[in-house]
Amino acid sequence: MEGASQARGQWEALVRQRAELRESMSALELALSGPVAGDQGRWSERVHVALVELSGDIRGHITFTEGPAGLYVDVLATAPRLSGAVDGLTGEHGEVTALLDDLLARTTPPSREDVHQVRELGTTLLGRLVTHRQRGSDLVYEAYELDLGGET
Repeated sequence: MEGASQARGQWEALVRQRAELRESMSALELALSGPVAGDQGRWSERVHVALVELSGDIRGHITFTEGPAGLYVDVLATAPRLSGAVDGLTGEHGEVTALLDDLLARTTPPSREDVHQVRELGTTLLGRLVTHRQRGSDLVYEAYELDLGGET
């Protein structure tokens, strides 16, 4: 009984963590799409704040999945055949983190020349995160036959 309760708590944490990541992705999308004309400093500040929030959620996601008691350890114990998928997702963490760090540097301090580049890179980051979340959902489903749903 205790094991079932612990597993339920882990799944609830996974769903909560994914929802927080999705919310911070939405905040970045909103900030990137805002108008720049007339007040580029304010636009850059909004984007930077959204990036900082997203950075915290991504780093939390990496800890949740790659940590010593993380999701990937459990996936590999349950379904070792998925090691290639786990390796792929882990590699994506490095790519996403590098892109995020680049964007944070570009928005501190704001530079007028970087607006187009920040929008383009920010959109690239969001696209990679959407794909990463889809692959993560597929991994969880393949390992546990658990559907995380489209909203999480």
